[in-house]
Amino acid sequence: MKAIEITQAGEMKMVVREMPQTGAEDILLKLSYVGLCGSDLSTYLGKNPLVQFPRIPGHEISAVIESVGAEVPATFQPGQQVTVVPYTNCGECSSCKQKRFNACRYNQTLGVQRDGAMAEYLAVPWQKVLADEQLSAVQLALVEPLTVGFHAVDNGKVTDSDTVVIFGCGMIGSGAIVRAHLRGAKVVAVDIDDSKLEVAKRLGADHVVNSKSQNLHEELQKMTGGHGPSVVVEAAGSPFTYQAAIEEVSFAGRVVCIGYAGSDISFATKLWVQKELEILGSRNANPSDFEAVIKYLKSGKLDENLLVSKIIAPEDVPAAVQDWSENHGKILKILVQF
Repeated sequence: MKAIEITQAGEMKMVVREMPQTGAEDILLKLSYVGLCGSDLSTYLGKNPLVQFPRIPGHEISAVIESVGAEVPATFQPGQQVTVVPYTNCGECSSCKQKRFNACRYNQTLGVQRDGAMAEYLAVPWQKVLADEQLSAVQLALVEPLTVGFHAVDNGKVTDSDTVVIFGCGMIGSGAIVRAHLRGAKVVAVDIDDSKLEVAKRLGADHVVNSKSQNLHEELQKMTGGHGPSVVVEAAGSPFTYQAAIEEVSFAGRVVCIGYAGSDISFATKLWVQKELEILGSRNANPSDFEAVIKYLKSGKLDENLLVSKIIAPEDVPAAVQDWSENHGKILKILVQF
């Protein structure tokens, strides 16, 4: 079968791989669309320490069931449209014992610690497959990236009494904007790209701030009556936004961190104590987040064209990723159509 492989940092090409081997509890999938994620870009650039080369990227999946193993439940049948939960969990570590499977100590994500879905076929355990005939193939490919922002908002315990600031209006931040809006919160989106801020408005942001051209502190103070936002979601992975999150959040506020910064960051630690902040990490997503995103997409409230920057063929992936690495500011989601 054809597959896209990152052979080493800065090098990606089409290769031919053997068809996946399937066991009794496995489902063989024929891929429809696979999304390119920021983690795939980091892998391509050689910045992901969890990856060993060569690696097939891809964990944002839309597919059709090709065949099922002998012990797969009868609810799964060839021809069904599906998406996939791309993480593993051991069931025994401290996270798993608390049913926080998304933070499993030994997690292996498709396309990161193990080969991913950027190929014609993929075999996965049936327990990781979610079938849904109401969603389109494109919508199914958007489920997983939206779940990460949904999960962050859940971690932040956001309610309709909160003002939530979201730093970074990429795909992950977009999911956080949607979820916070659905919770009834006042949502403020912050980015340095006006086109992404326009999308943020259409996704439910009540206010937007371009932190490059506007005074972020002054704008947030005006919006919150001088208190600062009660919740900040950091989805940009920038030293500036990490520092701003601590500085701008209200006293007794919550900060939820999703983004990976490329370097260590210095904080005014007195603010943690004086404000009595809750500072939380947020990783991947749980089954409940997948259910929530699927329910949202079924509502018809999202025009997926807002989030899909382009759809490309597999043979165009190397050039597209190279271009993305040089001009990543305008891209929300690239889908590869198999």
